[in-house]
Amino acid sequence: MKLASLKDGRDGRLVVVSNDLTRYASAANAAATLQTALDDWENARPALEVISKELAAGGGIQFDQSACASPLPRAYQWADGSAYVNHVELVRKARGAELPESFWTDPLMYQGGSDSFIGPRDDIPLADEAWGIDFEAEVTVITDDVPMGVSAEDAIKHIKLIMLVNDVSLRGLIPGELAKGFGFFQSKPSSAFSPVAITPDELGASWRDAKVHLPLLSFLNDSAFGKPEAGIDMTFDFGQLIAHAAKSRPLGAGAIIGSGTVSNLLDGSPGKAIDDGGVGYSCIAELRTIETILDGKPSTPFMKFGDRIRIEMNDDNGKSIFGTIDQVVTKYEG
Repeated sequence: MKLASLKDGRDGRLVVVSNDLTRYASAANAAATLQTALDDWENARPALEVISKELAAGGGIQFDQSACASPLPRAYQWADGSAYVNHVELVRKARGAELPESFWTDPLMYQGGSDSFIGPRDDIPLADEAWGIDFEAEVTVITDDVPMGVSAEDAIKHIKLIMLVNDVSLRGLIPGELAKGFGFFQSKPSSAFSPVAITPDELGASWRDAKVHLPLLSFLNDSAFGKPEAGIDMTFDFGQLIAHAAKSRPLGAGAIIGSGTVSNLLDGSPGKAIDDGGVGYSCIAELRTIETILDGKPSTPFMKFGDRIRIEMNDDNGKSIFGTIDQVVTKYEG
């Protein structure tokens, strides 16, 4: 089943989307918003599935991804992990920080701002290019109510939906914030999620071991930038990430948990750009780190006003699963 939120008020209007992303039907008879559905998922899901089956049989309204808000236009919880420890190691190297051994056994996670997600086709408004504007292509899951202290195994049962995200990062602001010892805030502006959220069964065999086993594609200014396999080199699966987030608190229905930037090694070494025969990268910072290691300094600039980023994931037949995050960085005038 595939769900989307059309732009309508603060929390959007929930619709059910056809498998090929061409048509939609109103979900009003099941739930007005996605958050409402998640609050009562046991009852809402069967009703939504009826609408999905009716849509599969034909009919519906033409689906326009540009009319979508993020599936949850705002959420009670957005906690982003860093499950690809290879990425963490490389980015820390760029700022001269060593990787503690514990990072391989205890996930990194930060609590992001969840009150102002932007739509998957909305511009990314920022005030200053000098902030070091970067995209981060990731996979995320949405949970129902998760009890405090849940095990990693039981946590998997609480995964109800899967999305993609562009977790925008301002690399020029991160070092100063981290130096204060209190974590990210200004350096993590509003994120954008894929037009569509899907139930795990939509992925078939590509959803296993609480990981998505498909390439995550990113295109910077229409040039292929990354195609790493999301199921490879993921040190912590989504069950482990959810359990980490719920160690000392319950998670409310609609909590979003992110994988962190998808990153692959290549023969045990940092990856290569697509043009060099590798699978590329899911953010500019990682490429700049590789350039620094090889050449002593980075050569690829961060994003400028007018730059465009597209993020999507296709099935084995090359068909888009979640729709496309397609955004342009613009100057925020205030």
